[in-house]
Amino acid sequence: MDPDVQDAEASDELGTQDAEGSEEPGAQEPESGKKGFFARLFGDDEETGDESDQGEDEEASAVQPKAAAAGKTLEQPEENGKSARKNAAGGAEAKKDEDPRQKKRDAERSDSLEESIIYWQGSDNILTSLEDTKKTLVEVMGLNSSFDVVFREMTFGGQRAALLCISGFAKDIIIDEILKRLTYLTPENISADVLASFMGEYIPHIQVEKGDVLSESITKVLSGMSVFFLEGETEVIIMDTRSYPSRNPDEPSIERVVRGARDGFTETLLSNIALVRRRVRDPGLKFEMHQVGRRTRTDVCVAYIDDIVDKTQVKAVTDKIKDVNIDGIPLADKQLEEAIVGGGWNPYPLVRYSERPDVVASHLLEGRVVIFVDTSPSVMVLPTTFFDLCQHAEENRQTPFMGTYLRWVRFIGIFASMFLLPLWMLLVIHPELKPPMLEFIGPQKMAKIPLLAQFLLVELGVDLLRMAAVHTPTPLGSAMGLIAAILVGDIAVQTGLFVNEVVLYMAVASIGMFATPSYELGLANRTVRLVLLLAVAAFQVQGFMIGTTLLVILLTTNRSYNSSYMWPFIPFNAKAMGEIIIRQPVLNSKTRPSFNKTRDNTRMPPVQEKKNKS
Repeated sequence: MDPDVQDAEASDELGTQDAEGSEEPGAQEPESGKKGFFARLFGDDEETGDESDQGEDEEASAVQPKAAAAGKTLEQPEENGKSARKNAAGGAEAKKDEDPRQKKRDAERSDSLEESIIYWQGSDNILTSLEDTKKTLVEVMGLNSSFDVVFREMTFGGQRAALLCISGFAKDIIIDEILKRLTYLTPENISADVLASFMGEYIPHIQVEKGDVLSESITKVLSGMSVFFLEGETEVIIMDTRSYPSRNPDEPSIERVVRGARDGFTETLLSNIALVRRRVRDPGLKFEMHQVGRRTRTDVCVAYIDDIVDKTQVKAVTDKIKDVNIDGIPLADKQLEEAIVGGGWNPYPLVRYSERPDVVASHLLEGRVVIFVDTSPSVMVLPTTFFDLCQHAEENRQTPFMGTYLRWVRFIGIFASMFLLPLWMLLVIHPELKPPMLEFIGPQKMAKIPLLAQFLLVELGVDLLRMAAVHTPTPLGSAMGLIAAILVGDIAVQTGLFVNEVVLYMAVASIGMFATPSYELGLANRTVRLVLLLAVAAFQVQGFMIGTTLLVILLTTNRSYNSSYMWPFIPFNAKAMGEIIIRQPVLNSKTRPSFNKTRDNTRMPPVQEKKNKS
């Protein structure tokens, strides 16, 4: 035989042998490979006793490219090629299905981070091996799939270490400074206790602590901290290197004042606490941190002054926060309020919201409990009363006389927002009830639309205008107001669809609603106005009286953390009611509100009082 032909056959035999992957020893492999190759090449149906049909299919798929490269022609039906490709795809899917980790991922039904960690590594402890820890982080935390999760492996002084952090939260300057110092380490610098050496001597940072639970460490990483893992150690080093994206503490748009501070709360919990701590430099001011939500792990802070507040009330609040079992509170304070305060379908707010640090500091000095929720600029103050929700910081920024005047004007506006329209409609339906001085009340001519329908349409129009103003850019807000006031209102009156007085009184009631300091209270009063309108239209005088009575009963039976909602009117406290009606000078308010059940009820000690008298 020609030597060139022998070389070609030998190379074909070797290629077939590699693709075939047979387990038969030494001398039998070339012979079986040669038979399988020529059987496929020349259409021979003879099969060897040791080869299966699956092995022949694999030989054909592996040999065909080599035969084409050698310039040989292989005649095989097109259907066989398609079936081979289909078998290859099916084999890949079967291989994926046989992956034990993928099967374990599909079978996981963990409800919390702790359960997920225990599911993957058997315990919630820190593993001594960095490779095992990395595998757990891949499954639990999304390492290698989430681009912002950083797991930087390094070696310092012969000691393997890894830094885990979130790139968007970590402060680069602090981490760079720590890593720069650690790069100078040598094996001689590291003592037997590696963790103590790293923490005490070589990490130049203030807020550093140890951790021995993996779930807690991961939660702190997700909140912005950085964690150092050390090879062979069952503890980690947790460093507070977080830097949240935040805005400046600008004045809140809802609680603006002419005189006073211009700072307000933001969405960052730490800065909000600092604003309050700046105003109340009392060592008794406590900030207890909790976390709510199995998935969101939202930070919730309960603030109070330890020697003033009612400890029973603090315990009741903290217990309810700890009992909240929900996957998360992404809407922050409002969802937490529904979880711990309740209220159901009650339209009236049972807590007070504020975005001003000075208002929150004043409530803390009165013995209230304050709840901060991370990612929310609003702070909850509880317990609260109906009259607390009617007060504004501007009243205390003016003289007592002007503060009292502003408070009365605000009370009149709140009263008008609730009762002006129902009373006017009642007097129109029953003109005999009007006193002689109010004979001018009532429409001079009737419109094409019934009176009740006019009120309902105007109510819906005002609410629609308010919602549109929230979603309208500021430069376009004035134009939208002109369109609503001039075009819609004026044309509706001129065409005879509405009565002039309906639009006038509705505007006055809306102004009273917008003048209400608490946005939630304004919306609740608007709902009461609608109910009273329907009651007057249906039952006239009886409807108004019954509706008003039910409103008083609702407000009386409301409880804000076991405190009367209508205090000091119900139960009546003459001194406290006088301080609400008339804004008292600062030095005249010598005691704290009694409904809080404070431990220290005095604002000024008796010694200071005697000095002032002298």
